[in-house]
Amino acid sequence: MTWRKKWARDWENVRYCSHGCRRHRVPDVERDLEKTIMKLLDARTAGKTICPSEAARAVSEQSWRELMEPARRAARRLVAAGRIEITQGGKVVDASTAKGPIRLRET
Repeated sequence: MTWRKKWARDWENVRYCSHGCRRHRVPDVERDLEKTIMKLLDARTAGKTICPSEAARAVSEQSWRELMEPARRAARRLVAAGRIEITQGGKVVDASTAKGPIRLRET
């Protein structure tokens, strides 16, 4: 984000550089999923994994299936931030191309 002079008086509250960026913000439910993924992983011993469905169920027991793709998106963001890894068959896979069942573990 590039500094704009008009933001000077309110810089602490600036979150988006434009209306376009605001439209592409991360939904609250996906932020909740990110926090839940990290909380579940912190509760496990080092090297242990979780399924994204565990985070989806923790956020909403009734509609967890609808949260599976948002949970995978949240996991991809955490991978990009360097906080977790996505694995299949015990091997780290590319987050953007992983298809089928995946597991999540802390880095």
